[in-house]
Amino acid sequence: MHFDAHLDTWDTYFGAPYTHGTPFRRAREENLFLDNASMHVGIRGPLYSREDLKNDADFGFKIIHCDEFQSEGIDKIVKRIRDRVGNNPLYLSIDIDVLDPSHAPGTGTPEIGGMTTREMLNVLRGLAGLNLISADVVEVSPAYDHAELTSLAAATIVYELTNLFAKNPA
Repeated sequence: MHFDAHLDTWDTYFGAPYTHGTPFRRAREENLFLDNASMHVGIRGPLYSREDLKNDADFGFKIIHCDEFQSEGIDKIVKRIRDRVGNNPLYLSIDIDVLDPSHAPGTGTPEIGGMTTREMLNVLRGLAGLNLISADVVEVSPAYDHAELTSLAAATIVYELTNLFAKNPA
């Protein structure tokens, strides 16, 4: 499960094959995730190729666009995630730029129109009981945030992840 403003499945990013814009392409090449249980949540960033969405679908990803939080609400989003993941081992990767810059300005690739911290926390809380095996929070850049909102958001997300591990049935 990948929370991000961007797909991060590009073949290269500014000509480099190993960057913050390519990890899920490399993971796919190494068969590190289940095609039928993987999903991007919060996507809204720019596409770099006409093939981005097609390639992403071919890799097995489903997408929850950030606008769907307004049209569907948290409960439906959580259900879609839970239905997709099922009982499979769950790795959560959370890029802080999934949050709107008003909630997390300290990142290198901010995108307007993102999730609120409330939405993020409620989605995470809705994942309690899934088979969470590991998680990460990436792209926090405190130097870009004079008010320390981003670090506070990231720390709170890590706290919520810790709670999910504690509630893990395994």
